[in-house]
Amino acid sequence: VKDIRAAIEDSESRMRLGDKASILFLDEIHRLNKSQQDSLLPSVEGGKIKLIGATTENPSFSVNNALLSRSLTFALTKVEPIALRDRLLTIANREGRVIDNALAMAIAEAADGDVRAAINLLEASLSLSAPGETLTLDEVRPLLATIIPHFDKKGDFHYDVISAFIKSIRASDPDAAIYYLARMLAGGEDPVFIGRRLVIAASEDIGNASPTALLLAQAALQGVKEIGMPEARILLAQATTFLASSPKSNRSYLSIGEAIAAVEETGDLPVPLHLRNAVTKFMKGQDYGKGYVYAHDDPREAAKINNLPEALKGKRFYKPSQHGSEKAFAELLARLRPGT
Repeated sequence: VKDIRAAIEDSESRMRLGDKASILFLDEIHRLNKSQQDSLLPSVEGGKIKLIGATTENPSFSVNNALLSRSLTFALTKVEPIALRDRLLTIANREGRVIDNALAMAIAEAADGDVRAAINLLEASLSLSAPGETLTLDEVRPLLATIIPHFDKKGDFHYDVISAFIKSIRASDPDAAIYYLARMLAGGEDPVFIGRRLVIAASEDIGNASPTALLLAQAALQGVKEIGMPEARILLAQATTFLASSPKSNRSYLSIGEAIAAVEETGDLPVPLHLRNAVTKFMKGQDYGKGYVYAHDDPREAAKINNLPEALKGKRFYKPSQHGSEKAFAELLARLRPGT
C-alpha cells in the first residue's frame, strides 16, 4: 500500500509538470482488501493514474463494484495446448535445448492453459537431461504423473465444478455427475463438503419423488466422516449415481420459498382458534380448540377444515408433482381435498 501511495504521488507530481498520468499496474489486485481498493477511487476518478489491475479471481467477487464500474474488463482465456506447445519449443530452442514434440504437448496439456505453469514444468523437465541431449516424453513421464489437476478450492474452478456436479445430478445425468465428482476428488476437494452438497441436492432436487434419497445421502455423509478417503469415494459415488438416477421433484423446495414470501408479506397472522391449545378454562371460554377434528378419527373431515390463517385461506404452498413417490401424495391429497 505504501508503494501504491508513492506511485500515485509521483504521478501527481509529474502531471503538475505537464506529463500525462502514470500507468499503475497492480498484479493480483484482489489481494487488496475493500478499504485499500476504495482508496484508489479518488485517484482513478480524478485521472491522477491510469489503473490496470490483473487478477486470477472472478472480478465480480474480488474487486469492488465501484472500481469495476469505472473500468473495462477483459477476460483472458486459457492458452490452447497447440499454441502453448509451440511456445515451449521456441523457449527450449532459445535456451539451446532440444525436446521432442510429444513432450512439449504433454507439458502443455498438464499445464492446463497456464503459461507460467508450463514454463515451470519445462524448467523442471530440462533439469533431467544434460545440454545437447534430446529430452523425450518417456524420460519426463514420471514427473508429469505427479502434477495435481487444476482445481482451485477457493476460486472460480471450485464453484464451476461443484455447479456442474449439482446440475448434472438435477438433469438425471449420472455419467456427467460421476465425472465431476472425480474431478473434485482428484483436485483435493474436501469429501465432507461434497457429502453435504449431496444431502442438499437430495432434498432440493429429488425431494418427495424419492424420499429415500435423503436417507442415503445422509448415510453417505456420515460414512465419509467416519472412514475418510480413499474409501469415502465409493460412498460418494453411490450417493451421486443414486441421486442422479432418481425421479426429481423440487416442490418441497418451492413450497418453503412461497411460504416464507407469504410470511414476509403478511406478517404474524393470528392462528385459527380451532388449532390453539386450550390449556385453561379462560382459553376454552375464548373458543380455543373449538371445532378441532382429530385427523386419525376422521381424516376426510379434518382435511376439509382450513388450518391457515383466514387471510391465507385456500392458499396452496405445496403442490405435489406427478413424479415418483410424490405422485401418490398428489393422489392422496386430491382424495382428501376434492376440487382444490
